[in-house]
Amino acid sequence: MAENEVVIDASCEQVFAVLADGPRYHQWVMGAADVRAADEAWPAPGARIHHSTGVGPLTIDDSTEVVACEPPKRLELLAHLGPLGSFRVEFRLDALAGNRTCVKMEEAPVEGVSRLAGPVGDAAGRLRNMLSLARLKTIAER
Repeated sequence: MAENEVVIDASCEQVFAVLADGPRYHQWVMGAADVRAADEAWPAPGARIHHSTGVGPLTIDDSTEVVACEPPKRLELLAHLGPLGSFRVEFRLDALAGNRTCVKMEEAPVEGVSRLAGPVGDAAGRLRNMLSLARLKTIAER
């Protein structure tokens, strides 16, 4: 499992607005190359974003589905990454003094080869998620 957190100088509503903008998913998720389509209902439970992950010829077309959504406090996703498997990703947003938000991100493999990655996979996930949260911070603070 990979757990990360970041403090963002923006309100929970501002941060959640970035998470709720399906077409911008690839702008802050590290490894997402583009968004091919986003359900209009995003981020309602059951809605999906269809995106590509990877670089150049090593790209997988996949999707991410909303499992639970409690604006502006929580968003739980199920990210499908083709042969790599699926991951449960949860974002929890907590308001801090001074119009700031603590974003906690937890990612755990659910199925596929990713479940076998162990500590190395967890470390890689933490690094990728740290970079994703840094991007989220940059966008939300604009």
